[in-house]
Amino acid sequence: MTDSDVRPRRQNSGPVRHGRLHTPSPVAAVVKTLAVVLAVALVSAGAVTAYAVSSVTQQFSANAVDISNGEDAPAPPPFLSAFEGGFNMLVIGTDNDPNQGDSFGERDATLNDVNILLHVSADHQNAVVVSFPRDLVIPHPECEDPTTGDVYDSMSAQPLNEAFSRGGLACVTKTVSNLTGLNIQYAAATSFNGVIEMTNAVGGVPVCLVDAISDTDSGLDLPAGTSVIEGQMALAFLRNRHGVGDGSDLARIASQQQYLSSLIRTMKSANTLSDLTKLYGLATAAGQNILPSKSLASPDAMVSLALTLKDVDLSKIVFVQYPAASSSAYPNKVVPVVDTADELFAKVLADEPFTLPEDSTGTGSTVVADPAAPEATPAPTADAGADPATPATDAPTTDAPVAAAPEVIDGLKGQTAAEQTCANPFTD
Repeated sequence: MTDSDVRPRRQNSGPVRHGRLHTPSPVAAVVKTLAVVLAVALVSAGAVTAYAVSSVTQQFSANAVDISNGEDAPAPPPFLSAFEGGFNMLVIGTDNDPNQGDSFGERDATLNDVNILLHVSADHQNAVVVSFPRDLVIPHPECEDPTTGDVYDSMSAQPLNEAFSRGGLACVTKTVSNLTGLNIQYAAATSFNGVIEMTNAVGGVPVCLVDAISDTDSGLDLPAGTSVIEGQMALAFLRNRHGVGDGSDLARIASQQQYLSSLIRTMKSANTLSDLTKLYGLATAAGQNILPSKSLASPDAMVSLALTLKDVDLSKIVFVQYPAASSSAYPNKVVPVVDTADELFAKVLADEPFTLPEDSTGTGSTVVADPAAPEATPAPTADAGADPATPATDAPTTDAPVAAAPEVIDGLKGQTAAEQTCANPFTD
């Protein structure tokens, strides 16, 4: 063996250094909802959509990366039909982009500051979206950069957001897979510019604030109540930490979940899915700003996953924060709450639905009533004048067993896609 046969092995001696402006990335999980839009476009939008699909296909194929880490690649999804069985997809947001320059401050490394895992059950009746804190201190596996061939040693305890610098999207996928025990078949990454372009294309997303928030760090400046945000203001809402809740990354996750829930509701209730201009804009934004895994780098894959997701009831799409808590051993970081995390992923692995405890949104947001929701219809009553002591004889009867209510997992924070929440301003 010659020296040229030996690939470099890099030793990590400590955390990757951030640049001057230490700001988190936007929530890249908007990508998964974009897939729903692309699905409908591919099926029904005709020649304009065909052109968009061709463009997206070329761009995706050129940018796709291998996340298999030496394992067998997932089977190709069926053409224009729902995915058979369940699947797992990781979407990450990076804090650096070659095209952004110094627009968001100087950075000497690219970090995966937003990490969101989507799981859809095998029967397509439930979905779980898990947000992982960027400063979650966990073990990191050995990673090989599929582009350079560089190998990075495993680490016993480092923040999750260092994984991208150790092998790109493939290393983040392997790190989250090792942590959760899930096989992650699909992955995608985007950055600041991606969120700006995609929120512009969709025409804005309604978000709610309990009180006005003006935060100079992120640029967020919104009044109390509901505002429709897009572009830079949407990015500011997703990046904002110091102005919301207790100023922590966990409080910001609640705002990100509010945004995603609202985006899903908007997609389902508005005319987005039938608006060719918005569909074409979304397809173009996706092709230009998303780095997909090879398993996702085709319209067929995105359509199949989208068709699997689009009919899941909003109340059965559960957004949760990965269970974490502060630790004196790692100042300003968090560590896993192992028992709660084990209970969560046991449910996910078994495809068993679960529910959140009451008041589970944490300090970052508050659940509010939906002003547009119809009033509940009263249950039918007995005919006027009927003898209340006489039982009805025409009431339908059934011996069908009543399904058990999903188990509550104590300690989880989050919300469902059906719940409307408002961001709480920062409090000491």
